[in-house]
Amino acid sequence: MKLGRKLLVVASVAAAGLATAIIPMTSSNAAVACAPAWSSTAVYVNGNQASQNGHNYTAKWWTQNESPATHSGQWDVWADNGACGGGTTTPPTTGPTTNPPTTGSKMPSAPYVYPGWGDPPAPSTVTGATGIKAFTMAFVLASGGCNPAWDGESGLTGGVHASYISQIKAAGADVVPSIGGWQGNKLGPNCTTVDALAGAYQKIINAFGLKAIDVDIENTDEFENTAVQDRILGALKVIKQNNPSVKTILTFGTSTTGPTYYGTRLVQQAKALGANIDIFTQMPFDFGGGSDMYSATVNASEGLKNLLMSTFGYTAAQAYSHMGISGMNGLSDQQETTTTDTWTRIRDYAKNNGFARFTFWSVNRDRGCAGGGVVSNCSGIAQSDWAFTRISAGF
Repeated sequence: MKLGRKLLVVASVAAAGLATAIIPMTSSNAAVACAPAWSSTAVYVNGNQASQNGHNYTAKWWTQNESPATHSGQWDVWADNGACGGGTTTPPTTGPTTNPPTTGSKMPSAPYVYPGWGDPPAPSTVTGATGIKAFTMAFVLASGGCNPAWDGESGLTGGVHASYISQIKAAGADVVPSIGGWQGNKLGPNCTTVDALAGAYQKIINAFGLKAIDVDIENTDEFENTAVQDRILGALKVIKQNNPSVKTILTFGTSTTGPTYYGTRLVQQAKALGANIDIFTQMPFDFGGGSDMYSATVNASEGLKNLLMSTFGYTAAQAYSHMGISGMNGLSDQQETTTTDTWTRIRDYAKNNGFARFTFWSVNRDRGCAGGGVVSNCSGIAQSDWAFTRISAGF
């Protein structure tokens, strides 16, 4: 995350499964007939119908567990077709044209927090004010060769990071360590074989009983180094084989239209090597300044979706279920502005399309300081404390 990751040493759990049988619905043959009753566990896609409280509704896109009665506004997932009654239609024997995600990969939003700088807030303060249930904690680097350590110097289980993890858990939230970031002495280049790197990742998993592992692959030493890219993918393949329930996440930069050359290579090599990556998370910011951050984020994400579809043969819904967004709240390193309203629209785009992951850099910066610039302990814009975290909790 460039200045946030460059200057500030910036960074780039499990949730209820989404894999479930689809209950397809079609339009009623009679104007007043009710479609089959909406089910909170069913998956609906564009054009499917369901009824609730005496009204028929039509889904506009993929959805699950979003009540039609409370999600049928102008910009919401369901369209209210009006009152119904006098019988129920029969579901068709054929399924919908768009398939649901094949895996239950969605995670609760887990914004990044960094205990080592930026006036780190007390986790209980943030959870109490926002309802957030998880944090991504930066950064695990390398120490003395291929040994994982917080910030590359404090081991895994001692010091400020261990204390902060204890505070997060005491506040009733989960934590997933982030490995890598923009700068520092990283595991990817220092662990010289796939097995050695997988061993380092396994130490992190074992230390914290992880449900997910986030590798924030950036800069010329990892992201733009093809040998290290392949080593990371190979190590994550080993991790997935040895820990099938642990979600593997790759977090990387992007252009406004989707993955760059190295991002495209990363995705295609993940397929070629059989790495079985669960979630590809792009960081849609630092585009050169002046961007419409909502449009840029959506366009970048649609570019990734198209790449995943062509690489893995996914449907659109399946591709979305393997994707994540990691934004930068307030001012980016290049003075792009993401307001709370913009972040809300981005969240709704990600949520409504069934993304797997939604996060931002960082909770340390989730405080107002209009005109404050890009600094470690506030967003550079006018906002209430923890506003971006509160929005993210709604993912």
